[in-house]
Amino acid sequence: MPGRREVLTGIGLAALGGAGARAQGAWPDRPIRWIVGYPPGGASDTFARLIAGQMGPRLGQNVVVENRPGGGAVVASEMVARAPADGYTWMHVDNGILTYNPALYSRLPYDADRDFAGIGFIGLFPLYVVVRPDAPWQDLAGLIAASRVRAPTYGTPAVASPHHLAMELLKRRSGLAAEHVPYRGGPAAMQDLLAGNVDVVVIDTATGTPFIRDGRVRTLVALTEQRTRLAPAVPTARELGHDAVAYGWQGMSVPAGTPAPVVQRLSEEMIRAMQSDAIAPRLRDLDIDYRPWSPAEFQAFVGRENTLWRPLIRDLGIRLDT
Repeated sequence: MPGRREVLTGIGLAALGGAGARAQGAWPDRPIRWIVGYPPGGASDTFARLIAGQMGPRLGQNVVVENRPGGGAVVASEMVARAPADGYTWMHVDNGILTYNPALYSRLPYDADRDFAGIGFIGLFPLYVVVRPDAPWQDLAGLIAASRVRAPTYGTPAVASPHHLAMELLKRRSGLAAEHVPYRGGPAAMQDLLAGNVDVVVIDTATGTPFIRDGRVRTLVALTEQRTRLAPAVPTARELGHDAVAYGWQGMSVPAGTPAPVVQRLSEEMIRAMQSDAIAPRLRDLDIDYRPWSPAEFQAFVGRENTLWRPLIRDLGIRLDT
């Protein structure tokens, strides 16, 4: 199948205008695909299905969620990047897909900065540094001081996950020493923490909420801009003098070149879905920070994230294709 740029070159600007007019008048007239680059059952898959269930009826078409895991979501990203820019293929995006992968891979089969257009935001997922309730460290200062004698191990859901990079940022800005132990997912890391096989875990609100809420872990610090509803007694790193703010985040994009009226309609419907009674309470329960950003505001946020995280990844020398 020819790439999107080749198609646009072949049909010319006049025909492109005609496609835009048809999109305004008839779109959507067939089912829509929402591509998720991760297996079923995770946070990305769950939110895609929830939001699709709200948006589909309002658009008058089924929105079919397709899981295409593989290669850090590179497989799914390439699929969407090469799809027609007609509003019928959506991409579930996150830190890894839009911000980290261009720094983690020497070559990608798509350009994360040019091949996607942002539609809407799903939310910021707070990150916490937690230890066992019987751990010797009562607070972050105690952990930092102890790490000068013996560096603790810290677990995260994966190499180059938001959790991993957040801890590396905290280490640089606080003087903490710690050795990374990657796991296959947050639940596995939490299981090993409670079993005593790892000293510290960086966990997100989606996985960590029941552990934090029920007191099964001691939460040392929140890597958020402000204290959270889930753990109001837990200070932020900034409060403690360490400028380390990091989140997991998710959103939705489409292939670049999608007609502006389609982008605008999708943005409006996604905001409506996120603020619906079916989704808004779930966001509050998980303490996910939703912001009703326009496509331009979402793109600007991604640009700020790129400025922070890509240099750090390159400085740390983390690569996933070597």
